[in-house]
Amino acid sequence: MQLQKIALLLALSLPSLALADTFSYSYIFGEKKVGHLTAETKGDLTTIDYDVKNNGRGPTIAESITLDAAGLPVEWNVKGSTTFGSKIAEHFSRKGTRAEWQDSTGKGHAATPGLYLAQSSSPWANGLYARALLKAPGMQLPALPGGVVRLEKGETLNVQGSGGPLQVTRYDLIGIDLDPEIILLDAAGNLFADVDASSIMVRSGYEGEEKRLRDMAAAWSSERFVKIEHDVAHHYAGPIRIRNVRLFDPKSSSLTPAMSVLVQGKVIAAVEPNDSPPTPGETSIDGGGGTLIAGMYEMHSHLGQSDALLNLAAGITTVRDMGNDNAVLEHLIQQIDDGTIGGPHVIRSGFIEGKSPFSANNGILVDSQSQAVDAVRWYGARNFWQIKIYNSMNPAWVPAMTKEAHLLGMRVAGHIPAFSNADAMIEAGYDEITHINQFSLGWVIQPTEDTRTLFRLTALKRLPALDLQSPKVQHTINLMAERKIAIDPTLGIHEKLTQNRDGKIPPGSVDYFDHMPIGWRRNDMKALADTSAPGDDLAYRQAFDKLVAVVRMLHDRGVFIVFGTDTGGSFTYHRELELYQLAGMTPAEILKRATFDSARYVGQDQRLGSIEKGKLADFFLIPGDPVKNLKAVKTISMVVKDGTVYYPSEVYPKFGIQPFAPPPKITPGGTP
Repeated sequence: MQLQKIALLLALSLPSLALADTFSYSYIFGEKKVGHLTAETKGDLTTIDYDVKNNGRGPTIAESITLDAAGLPVEWNVKGSTTFGSKIAEHFSRKGTRAEWQDSTGKGHAATPGLYLAQSSSPWANGLYARALLKAPGMQLPALPGGVVRLEKGETLNVQGSGGPLQVTRYDLIGIDLDPEIILLDAAGNLFADVDASSIMVRSGYEGEEKRLRDMAAAWSSERFVKIEHDVAHHYAGPIRIRNVRLFDPKSSSLTPAMSVLVQGKVIAAVEPNDSPPTPGETSIDGGGGTLIAGMYEMHSHLGQSDALLNLAAGITTVRDMGNDNAVLEHLIQQIDDGTIGGPHVIRSGFIEGKSPFSANNGILVDSQSQAVDAVRWYGARNFWQIKIYNSMNPAWVPAMTKEAHLLGMRVAGHIPAFSNADAMIEAGYDEITHINQFSLGWVIQPTEDTRTLFRLTALKRLPALDLQSPKVQHTINLMAERKIAIDPTLGIHEKLTQNRDGKIPPGSVDYFDHMPIGWRRNDMKALADTSAPGDDLAYRQAFDKLVAVVRMLHDRGVFIVFGTDTGGSFTYHRELELYQLAGMTPAEILKRATFDSARYVGQDQRLGSIEKGKLADFFLIPGDPVKNLKAVKTISMVVKDGTVYYPSEVYPKFGIQPFAPPPKITPGGTP
């Protein structure tokens, strides 16, 4: 006992050593662990190691954060690479009330206090923000570089894991981006999980809770969108008449004279002369001489609740989902169809991927031909419109898959599986090829090179040297034309990949950049690809020009071009449309393709795609003439879907977006 006392006295007389607190997390997507985060704190310094690799790509980040006594950062360093490989080198420091920082947008400073929001941090930052906000009056603080960030407390729940039972509380972190970030904190205020409907970063030892927590996150998100739908969806009693509008007519690819359109319920009841007398009890909407266009088709979506409503506000009333968590998508479609939340009609593609270290983790993963064919049958039995084949699929299994899909009345689209090429997939039975890079890579890579990684993007640097008149290129183009194979180029995402540069407003965002929240704007001013090596900057820029030239060749040969984004749609869909002017399409051709042609392509032209009596009331109103200037589609004052009326000026503020146009004049329930 005496020796123990002596040892204790010696320990107390020595300088104290800071004990380390370490938290580790698993990042799970599609019920598969695809990454980790480890955070070690010694005193006021925390170091973070974060790495995620899903679908052959993902961020790798190392951080060090020093906090003051109030839990606010006084120094923050972030290094690593983004999902698509561009380099991260971010630094923040604060002395007193003066703060300085440098990120991909450049240098910044402020002389007023605020909570710094890192541009390229790991999800650990959300826990840091939450702890600081818990101490702030009203759980709200001014943010740096701008705006206000706040915290809203939700329910408390019990979780079980190897670390024992825990009580955690949900908080919504609001003000950084378009949607709140849902996080869970333990009783000590430490981050337990960062979660949404499709993925979760959860504390190690509690991975068994991931499905339950993702389901709860989906329900929490639904609560938000149910409330938004209540606020912004207008259901007028009796008929609705939209007067003083010109219609885009896809048959003539021109605008009609001023007309009036009468809607009853979900259906267009009549298209009449503008001076037609009102019917009793109708609501009158004055189109102000603007243009009414049938709802557009976003043909490459991976739909979520936020995208659903933002697509609707952008005049997109139908989307084709190209791969999702099947249960999540099914629930989302039910919510949209029953009017619980706002969103477009959904055409479903059944996502099928081969199992590999680089697999995407959506849909159904298979590791044999029989499993692949069974997956096709699973989707066919559930009335999916098509299947989509992905990168890690064994090319040898594709003929059997396409044969079964066609037998069941489904189409086949997809990436070009690794170690194959477009020619082989056309011969194997593809009806449509997804992404212009996937289509083109076979001309510039070797058969042994692996496209399951970022190489399928970085290899685009080889394109500038490609001769488009070479026999191998012309052979593939001829196959596409002769077999009537469609292509979904997603030009916009390739523009982002090849043209975005740190600190610059991307060319595709210039028309809406200033309307977006501060966090969104900072993220948008980041390069996607790493262009730091000599010659890479020019190579990527010229690669995009070559991709556009390929699309132009396909269009000139009569290949059907499908308009889709793979970037969420909405504003990026408007940019997608613009880019096809570079491929030789006129604004009128583009509008027809985005509406009637797309409806006909998916077999819906009897009820959608044009504004005609008896068709569904799906259309949008703009003040300008899109046949003369396609940019007019970016200024939308009203959207109607299934007869429900939305005014984007009411929708956008729910996401922190400044509206683009006021609503039209409405005279409810009577003579205008």
